Amino acid sequence: LFLDEIHRFNKAQQDALLPAVENGWIVLVGATTENPSFEVNSPLMSRSLLFRLEALEDDSVLAILKSALTDEDRGLGAADLEVDEDALAHIAQGSGGDARAALNALEAAAMIAAPQGHLHLPAAEEALQRRALPYDKAGDWHYDVISAFIKSMRGSDPDAAVYWMARMLDAGENPRFIARRMVVFASEDVGNADPTALQVAIGAHQALEFVGLPEAKLNLAQSAAYLALAPKSNASAMAIWTAEEDVKAAGPLPVPAHLRDSHSAASRSTGAGRGYEYPHAHGGYVAQVYLPDRLATRRYFTAIAGREKELADAIEGRAGRDPHE
Repeated sequence: LFLDEIHRFNKAQQDALLPAVENGWIVLVGATTENPSFEVNSPLMSRSLLFRLEALEDDSVLAILKSALTDEDRGLGAADLEVDEDALAHIAQGSGGDARAALNALEAAAMIAAPQGHLHLPAAEEALQRRALPYDKAGDWHYDVISAFIKSMRGSDPDAAVYWMARMLDAGENPRFIARRMVVFASEDVGNADPTALQVAIGAHQALEFVGLPEAKLNLAQSAAYLALAPKSNASAMAIWTAEEDVKAAGPLPVPAHLRDSHSAASRSTGAGRGYEYPHAHGGYVAQVYLPDRLATRRYFTAIAGREKELADAIEGRAGRDPHE
C-alpha cells in the first residue's frame, strides 16, 4: 500500500494502519515531504524503515532540463528556443536540487524568452527571482535553517549568523520567532560571560515590536552579530539543568534549619534561623552551607569565561578555594 503525503493523515487515521502493519497484512510505503519525526505517529515510525531521499546533484538537474527541452509532447521541444548553456546551468544551480522547481523555472524562463526566441542568462535569472526560497515553516527547512543560525552564533561566526537570519526573513519566517530564539540564546550560550548580551537580545525583540519590519531587520542583525561575537558560556544553562536532575532524583529535601524563615516566634522555637550568619555583618561574605545537607558539597555553576569568571574568581578567592581544581 503506497500512501503519498502520509503526513496528511491525522493521528486516528495513522493509528488505524497499525494492526495491518503489525500483522503483515500490508506492506506500507509512505512518502512525505515533511519531517516524519514530527508528522508520523511514533508507533508507526517504530515499525518502519526510514529512507531519506537527498536533493539531486546539479548535473542530474541539468540532464532533466535538457530532456525537457527536447521533449515535444510534454516539454518545450516544440518551442524552437535557442538556449544558452550558462542559462541552464544557472537554473540547475539555483533549484536547490529540486527537479520540479527547476522545471517550473525553465518554463518561466522560456515564457520570458519566447518573443526573442533565445533563452539567455538574464531570462534565467529573472525566472529564478520569481521562485521563493525552499523554506517550509513547519518542516525540515525550518528546523535546519534555525539550527544553522543558532550554531553559527554559538560558533562565533557573525557572517554566517546574519546570512541564515536573512534566509529566514526572506522566506517569510516570523521575525518574532527569530527574536525569541536570540533571547534564549543570550542566556543559554552567552550567559554571564557577557550579561549585556541578554539586554541586546531583549532590546532587539522590543525594537521589532516598536519599529516593525523592514527596518527592524537592522535591530535583529545587530543582535545576531553581537551574540556571535560575545564570549560564550553555558554555565548558567548547565547549572539549572543539573539542579533540575537532582531535584527530580532526590525529591523535596528539607531546608536546613539555619536557612528557614525565622520571623515568627513559633518558627524560632523550632530552631529556624539558628546558626545563620548574616553576610553583611561580615564584610559581605560568610562561608556557610546554603544547600540541603545531602547536597552540601554539590556544585552546579562552574564559571567558564568573561565577566562570570571574574566574579566567580573573586568569590572563590574570598572563600579560600579554587573553583578550577
